[in-house]
Amino acid sequence: MIVRGAVLREMGLPSPYSESRPLRIEEVELAPPGPGELLVRIRAAGLCHSDLSVIDGSRPRVMPMLLGHEATGEVIQSQAAGFAAGDTVGFAFVPACGACGPCAEGRAALCEPGAAANTAGTLLSGARRLGQLGEGLSGQVHHHLGVSGFAAHAVVSARSAVKIDPDLPPELAALFGCAVMTGVGAVVNTARVQAGQSAVVFGLGGVGLSALLGAELVGAHPLVAVDVIPEKLELALSLGATHAIDARSNDAVEQVREATAGGAHYAFETVGSAAVLGQAYAATRRGGTTVTVGLPHPSQTLSIPAVSLVAEERTLKGSYLGSAIPSRDIPRYIALYKAGRLPVDRLLTSTVDLDNLNEAFDILAAGTSIRQVLVL
Repeated sequence: MIVRGAVLREMGLPSPYSESRPLRIEEVELAPPGPGELLVRIRAAGLCHSDLSVIDGSRPRVMPMLLGHEATGEVIQSQAAGFAAGDTVGFAFVPACGACGPCAEGRAALCEPGAAANTAGTLLSGARRLGQLGEGLSGQVHHHLGVSGFAAHAVVSARSAVKIDPDLPPELAALFGCAVMTGVGAVVNTARVQAGQSAVVFGLGGVGLSALLGAELVGAHPLVAVDVIPEKLELALSLGATHAIDARSNDAVEQVREATAGGAHYAFETVGSAAVLGQAYAATRRGGTTVTVGLPHPSQTLSIPAVSLVAEERTLKGSYLGSAIPSRDIPRYIALYKAGRLPVDRLLTSTVDLDNLNEAFDILAAGTSIRQVLVL
């Protein structure tokens, strides 16, 4: 079938993207699903920094690529056990094979075949189901993190898909596959924050505010939010933060340490900056844990006092995909939302259409939105 989608052919084009137009809205040939795969009609797809980092070149990927990884849709055709036409699904951006060493340990985010497929721009099977159309074009288009959700339809591995509640509005359902799973998961799976322990979140985008929601859910106190945008700090206070600190202040770390009586038990860095990660580490107390969720450019390095890891028993941890088991966690977080315990709807800034994606990524790059969602 022929689908219309947003294809990136060259990374690193200059902003504003409204002028350089890195995303080209093109007709692409979509092959039928193979064994273990699904054809899905995409209903909605969130705009995430992981997409932006491919556009600006800080997260290099093979080109050309049809972007979009935080999405939801309806199964049209199934070649996989456990899924049928009409099922509503969300996606995880790491397909989990279920058989490799990390998968056997319950660490789906670290699936080795899934990581290899994502790097190669293929589905879990190694196949590509996208082909180029148009004068002078030939060959295949790569998949983005096994999803390629910025299109009307997608073929995905069933290992990327999770059946979800069909009553959830698509523009909200999409958020659970990346922002919510990553942010909430960092709190409940990676850090395992307990009620009454203090927490600070550096960076209040979709993932950061999801981490804040997760910390509030489990009863973290005090709960500190740090960002450079006043409106995001105000939103954080309305979502349960006890303190809001302007990251532009020269003494931002000291303010965090004062608010948490000597440093936070847990600090979460969601910006993707080694400098901010250093601040998050400095904002923790003796025995504290720093969890990093953001994806910095590969060239960035972190410098910390090495002795503090031993003498102060500090911990520095990475969290990818929220250390989640998607088939367990996505339905669980949706149930918490429906119960009024996880107000994910507060993260939705606006909806956009396919033809305005470049302009929407300018807004994302400026940091003024929480989550914009493409509705198809």
